[in-house]
Amino acid sequence: MAMKKHNLFFYILFGISVVHMAFGQEDERFQQNVTIDADRPISRIEIFYDDDVDAAEEEAKAKRKDPINKSKLVQKANYFFDKMWYAKAAEYYEMALAKGEETYTFSLLERAGDAHYYTTNMNRAHHWYSILYDRYDEQMDSENLFRYMNALKGTGKYARSKRISRLYNRTMDAESSSAKEQASPEVLESKLDEILNTKRNLKVYNLPINSKYSDFGPTFYGDQEVVFASARENKGNKSKIDRRNNQPFLDLYTAEIDSILMDFKNPARISDAVNSKFHEAGATFSPDGETMFFTRNNYKRKLKRDKKGVNHLKIYRSQKVDGEWSEVQEVPFNSDNYSTGHPAMSLDGKRLYFVSDMPGSIGKTDIFYVDLLEDGGYSSPVNLGPEVYTDECEMFPFATTNRIYFSSDGHLGLGGLDIFYAQISDEQFSQVKNAGRPINSNKDDFSYVFQEKTGLGYFASNRDGGKGDDDIYGFRDAVPVATKMFQITGTVKDEISKDVLTGVDVEIWNETEEQLITKVQTDEEGKFVLDNLEEGQQYIVKTKTNFYVDNQQTIIARENTDVEIALQKMEDLIVEEEGVLKLKPNNIYFDFDKSVIRDDASIELDKLVDALREHPDMVIKIESHTDARGNMHYNKKLSDRRAKASRDYIISQGIDASRIESAIGYGEETLLNGCVYGVECSEEEHELNRRSEFIIVKM
Repeated sequence: MAMKKHNLFFYILFGISVVHMAFGQEDERFQQNVTIDADRPISRIEIFYDDDVDAAEEEAKAKRKDPINKSKLVQKANYFFDKMWYAKAAEYYEMALAKGEETYTFSLLERAGDAHYYTTNMNRAHHWYSILYDRYDEQMDSENLFRYMNALKGTGKYARSKRISRLYNRTMDAESSSAKEQASPEVLESKLDEILNTKRNLKVYNLPINSKYSDFGPTFYGDQEVVFASARENKGNKSKIDRRNNQPFLDLYTAEIDSILMDFKNPARISDAVNSKFHEAGATFSPDGETMFFTRNNYKRKLKRDKKGVNHLKIYRSQKVDGEWSEVQEVPFNSDNYSTGHPAMSLDGKRLYFVSDMPGSIGKTDIFYVDLLEDGGYSSPVNLGPEVYTDECEMFPFATTNRIYFSSDGHLGLGGLDIFYAQISDEQFSQVKNAGRPINSNKDDFSYVFQEKTGLGYFASNRDGGKGDDDIYGFRDAVPVATKMFQITGTVKDEISKDVLTGVDVEIWNETEEQLITKVQTDEEGKFVLDNLEEGQQYIVKTKTNFYVDNQQTIIARENTDVEIALQKMEDLIVEEEGVLKLKPNNIYFDFDKSVIRDDASIELDKLVDALREHPDMVIKIESHTDARGNMHYNKKLSDRRAKASRDYIISQGIDASRIESAIGYGEETLLNGCVYGVECSEEEHELNRRSEFIIVKM
């Protein structure tokens, strides 16, 4: 579908989407004569009007509704925009804006950009959003900035997108005190660079079966067939047109898998009991293939709307009876007042994931699940939780053995909707990760499915080079994505005595230290076990206990990973050398010609911070040194920068500046070995001289 995924089916079906079927409640900005509200309802689903009305008649109505203070072009554009006929609206906005810069009001530029954004024309959306930003940057709210940021990504302008993301984060913080905590701009930019620089070793194929319309949402039906949604013309639906994108309504189709040619063969409408004259999409099947769940507009003889005129999406179930799909039934967690859609069955058939903007949603749409009970009933819906949801849209879930895949425009991605995944372990979801290129692009990527036993997978995208608005792409992963899960075992001991330590808290964090994954305690033998860690992933193991300095190690999850953690007693940090009391962590070193605090140095400095907290009257002074290479005068300055870098780090951890008497560099005046200028030494020998020392001047 040409509309923005989360808008079109989300304007259509929830996205069914048309992407995918857009979700449910009407966005207030789409009501006529209503002020645009940045905190609008979670919407993006289809609002249906009288779709049988001819476009010429609608245009005539628009002409008759021309207020004195607006041009006819703008009035027509607004009329079609409010009807969600975005392609038509974009045409009139372009004509209105072509009359000159005197027409460049905030509202007109915003709507022109939005009209193109909702039809995924990111080049024109970027054009008008850029002018909006240049002229009215101080008036732009988080929604404006969010769309501008995505339009920049959608046109490959990642550098500028980074700059706008910083402003977006600040605006989000200002607009909502309850907004989900955001990572720093530096971290976000680093993560985006990582995504851009990472590419999986696989090739994606545009399937020949794709039509000039929207094709998406493939799902496996047994081992040899798929079911997918398509707006292709056919005699069964008599090519009834949805005027929001001037395409036929979506139907569900079955097809045979041709894994050699990477194509679907012999497509056919699945059943007249399932397909209606409006939208159907997003099918999923029980393991035995006898039960199907799918998404449809709220329809029974006619479309049902809520008090605001919104037609929401619903999930329906059909069962095979004598080889034919039976009349569909609603699931009980549907509502006429919000949308449910995008159902996805777990592999064991015991759980149904879905998308909704029901009460309890945090973002515009969240992913929920219900357990399928033995008596045929359903548990209460459960939100997947803060590891998955954002303030924006999450949709198109798909479950493998130990992962949940989904699409989102709220998590950091390459542009539009990106495909993400999270590990599933004991009802918990790990840190969300981007599936990377070439699965993701700078456009909308969604409805990912994957066969673990064959490595065969499909997804949909409106990326450049396709045949239609949304096309289905296939791939075969050389390394099936069912990642091995390992456990890490370990023992915690006293560094000096080597005695095992019981009752020590052991935490495992993701590699960026932004997410606590699990927490255990050492047993009577000082041992601990950390389960269900993803093979090859890097983790941070932290220990916390009384009377010992906190410690951490970086590890990589591999088979039979066993670690030993030696903890230093707090009192052992304080030593006497030649009559001088010092805080003595492990050596704190610097890179050659650098004064930046290294990761290993920060760990040791954290020990000092703990000691200073434990002894609130303690005052120290810092002395830093260099090796003998380079100019003596320069080395003195370099060491001084190192001393002050150490001081600043300690203060940044909450220690009052008055407790650091001085921070002075002495250059190469006090070498620890014979590596004076002109003497050849190894890098390791030189490193011993690049250090900071911490002298206690008061206890």
